[in-house]
Order: sequence, then C-alpha cells, then structure tokens
Amino acid sequence: MSTPAPNLKPKDFKQQDSQPWYKNYMVIIFVIGMPAFVVIACIWFVYYSYQIRDSVVRDDWYMDGKTLYHDVSRDKLTYDLDLRGDMQFSDDGDIVFYLNYPEQSLQTGQLLNGAPLTYPDKLELSISHATDVKKDRDVILKHQEGNKYSAHVDIDPLTAKYYLQVSNAGKEDWRMRDVARLPRAQVTFAPLPVFDDT
Repeated sequence: MSTPAPNLKPKDFKQQDSQPWYKNYMVIIFVIGMPAFVVIACIWFVYYSYQIRDSVVRDDWYMDGKTLYHDVSRDKLTYDLDLRGDMQFSDDGDIVFYLNYPEQSLQTGQLLNGAPLTYPDKLELSISHATDVKKDRDVILKHQEGNKYSAHVDIDPLTAKYYLQVSNAGKEDWRMRDVARLPRAQVTFAPLPVFDDT
C-alpha cells in the first residue's frame, strides 16, 4: 500500500525587497558614487592644468606664416662688439652691473663696428625663472658712473635656475644672456660661443 505524497507548495522565488532603490548600497556605490567621483576628478584636473599652464616664451621669436624664426641678431651684435659684463647681487636686493667694453674700444673711443663708444643711460634687466612665471623680474639698470649700473630687485630666496638677460634698446640694439642658479653673489656675461664658427 503506497503512502500519499506530502502536499508540497512550489517555492516563491520572487523576493520582496523592503528597501527603496536609492538605499541599496550597490546603487549608491556603482550607479551614483563612481560617476560622481569621476566628474569631480575631471573638474579638479581641468582646474589644476589651468593653474600650471606653460608661460609665454620670453625671447626673440616671431612667426612668418606657419614657420617659427629665432632672431639672434642682438646676440650676434654682442659677439661682434665683444661686450662683456659682471653682475653682483647683494643680500638686500641691490644689483650692480659693470658693462665692459673691449680694451681696443676703450683706447680708440669707438666700438668695434666704428660707432662712438658711449654708456647708455639705462639697460634693461630680465630675470626669468625656469618654471614659475610668478618669480620673473624685469627692472631697469640705471647708469651711475663710468661703466657702473645699479638697480634693486627682490629675488626669491629659494635657489633655482634663472635665465638672465641684459639688453640695450638704443641705437646699438644688443643683449647679453646667461643662465645661473640664483641667489648667488656674482654672474659673468660673455658673448655666446655659438658664433665662434661663423
């Protein structure tokens, strides 16, 4: 005699979630949290890239059509005239610059190109930080006596690489350039050796 099978009800696989969708941790983390994090990170990176953008190149570059040219005529004139200079920095920010003409020019009273030897009333000094445009300084070196010029400038006390340029915007349009780590006591300017082969 067979026994009757027990009365089994089929299982209900539909589970009723008592929590609303916005309280589910999977929705909070993957649907809302991660996209929100990506958006915030993108906004921060855009802001940061704007803050550290490259500064404008400070040199004698010009564009003709789509071709870039570097004008070195002022450097070449410094080389042709054999101009040199010594710059001294003091701790309080005073700068003294000595413009040194070659011995031949001092004896003849003429520059090597035949122009009369004179000391300009002022020279332009540009001190450009290698990476931070906020630390760039532009000052005027005023003629004191003989070959002596002076100015005052506040340089950041943290040692860093700087590009220095002393230039004359007068009839003889020359410039002297050097690269140095500042602050330091003295910088010597000499004609660029790149013209030795020309």
